[in-house]
Amino acid sequence: MKKFKQNTGLIALLGLLSMATMAQEKKVDFYEAGTRATSFYVELGGPGFISANYDFRFGETRNGVGARFGIGYFSIEDESYLTVPAQLNYLMGKGGHYFELGIGASYVRHAYDDYYWSGDGQTEGVQHAADNQVMGSLVFGYRKQPLDGGFTFRGGLSPILFDGNFIPYLPYVSFGYSF
Repeated sequence: MKKFKQNTGLIALLGLLSMATMAQEKKVDFYEAGTRATSFYVELGGPGFISANYDFRFGETRNGVGARFGIGYFSIEDESYLTVPAQLNYLMGKGGHYFELGIGASYVRHAYDDYYWSGDGQTEGVQHAADNQVMGSLVFGYRKQPLDGGFTFRGGLSPILFDGNFIPYLPYVSFGYSF
């Protein structure tokens, strides 16, 4: 009986070692080798509202960890918004089709005219005012970024958090060029 237990243990150990060897041979490489992927794109929606952005990978890969920085501006009547989004992101996938996850913050400057009224309803004066804040953001979306450069497309949802408010469904779409 003692010999049977030893043989069974030896067979089990050899089985585990062979499975470990096979697993190492089938190891999946999550990083897509190549020149470092960089992109320039215009984003509508998302953490920059309307912004121009530069995106790059930290390593010499087409996917993996990277960052994006941008600047945006738009004006409606007597109000204007300046945005500066910055995010860390991670691209999962291969062959130019990626799922993008990101986390970051955007500086937002909201400038507007503040009107003063008299007791009889007449305008007494106008003062230019501005509010500054930083809002947190996430990104969950799809990215089409060709391996050899060219037209880049991004789309998805970017939840934002500002002044204690949470908007979980802010969509975004981006068009640009990858090189």
